[in-house]
Amino acid sequence: MQPDSMTTSERRAAFSLAGIFMTRMLGVFLILPVFTQFAQEYNGYTATLAGIALGIYGLTQALFQIPLGMLSDRIGRKPVIIGGLLVFALGSVVAAMATSVEGVILGRALQGAGAVASAVMALAADLTREEHRIKVMAFIGVSIGLSFAAAMVLGPVLAGWFGLAGIFWTIALLALGGIGITLFFVPRPTVCRFHRDTEVEVDWFRYAVRDPQLLRVDVGIFSLHAMLISTFMVVPLLLHDTAGLNISQHWQVYLPVLFLSMLMIVPFILLAEKKRMIKQILSGAVVVLMLTELGLAGLNGTMAGMVIMLLLFFAAFNLLEAMLPSLVAKLAPAAHKGTAMGVYASSQFFGIFVGGLTGGWLMQHYGLQSVFLFNAALASLWLLLIVTMRKPRYLSNQLLNVGSLDEAGADQLALELSRIVGVAEATVIATDGVAYLKVDKHKLDSDALLAYSVAESAA
Repeated sequence: MQPDSMTTSERRAAFSLAGIFMTRMLGVFLILPVFTQFAQEYNGYTATLAGIALGIYGLTQALFQIPLGMLSDRIGRKPVIIGGLLVFALGSVVAAMATSVEGVILGRALQGAGAVASAVMALAADLTREEHRIKVMAFIGVSIGLSFAAAMVLGPVLAGWFGLAGIFWTIALLALGGIGITLFFVPRPTVCRFHRDTEVEVDWFRYAVRDPQLLRVDVGIFSLHAMLISTFMVVPLLLHDTAGLNISQHWQVYLPVLFLSMLMIVPFILLAEKKRMIKQILSGAVVVLMLTELGLAGLNGTMAGMVIMLLLFFAAFNLLEAMLPSLVAKLAPAAHKGTAMGVYASSQFFGIFVGGLTGGWLMQHYGLQSVFLFNAALASLWLLLIVTMRKPRYLSNQLLNVGSLDEAGADQLALELSRIVGVAEATVIATDGVAYLKVDKHKLDSDALLAYSVAESAA
């Protein structure tokens, strides 16, 4: 029977890989709350070009994240991660030294090309046993959320001290810090192999992009991040021009708003799972997003109105950001979750690009309010997709190391596992030596399931 606790090596992997993500995601988000305010100082500025500069990171990230994950299967995880972080640092230096918007666009495109997320996730899978992998992935997910919150507060502070170029230099240093973590703190895996729960299978990719239920979630994360980026094309300007706050003071709004929004969403996350109300809560959060965008469009310069709208926006955004990945896991076949999550992540990055491009173009040609109205329309379309979504099964993914098997043995084992109380779906891949399961944790006979587990020391 496998031990319930993680080994020292697994805990070290969790903390160090989360550290890489935190340095990387801080670098991504630090400019979000301040960029449009400073972009006007660059040669050749237009709102459209500023939007492209903010969003093009997402386009190159979407294009490179899956290929670089596959490359890490061939040449190793750490070389891809270090190379990607070097490209990210180079892009940051290019943006820091830029004097034109086009220079910033080039730098941001290079930042996105250093796409290491897939390789980091694959390395996390190499370094952890199947029974503990979900814990590690959850820990990394929390680190990303904390990075976003920290960046929204630190961005305005750093901008007040060093300007936008200073933020880009800071981002370059963070990337180098990530390289240091990779070299000196991340354990070296004893085996580097393909993991279906974290990586993309080329043969199954076409099924993932055709599944109507998964596509609803992909469109959702696309819409959510398009709204985030386009909204923050405008919000810094409103806080400065309408509410009268200097850029270095914007953190005074973001800090309490983010803190309160995170407290607000906890009961809804619990309700979604325990009371099986995912669809209802998703619908409610999108409605709140739509109403906040309309509210921001109708503001007449009142500070109180800005704070209330931002509080509701971040509450809805953080709730959806937390719930959508778990919905992908519920809807995707257990043995193909990695591919479904790869498509999901690509959709998110494309949303970042479209949000920047659309937000900038609308600002330039139709004014600030048009951005919020567009986002409200986008939210209403998303709401239609949620309403027509099939009710998800409230099942959790679980992996079980079952050791070496032939095809006949794998089929027989899958049949036996499917008969265990609480196991709703069982797929055993002989070449992986892993059983991919969907289980109802409230009913699962854990002892009967773990009797099939093969003891294996952590990498």
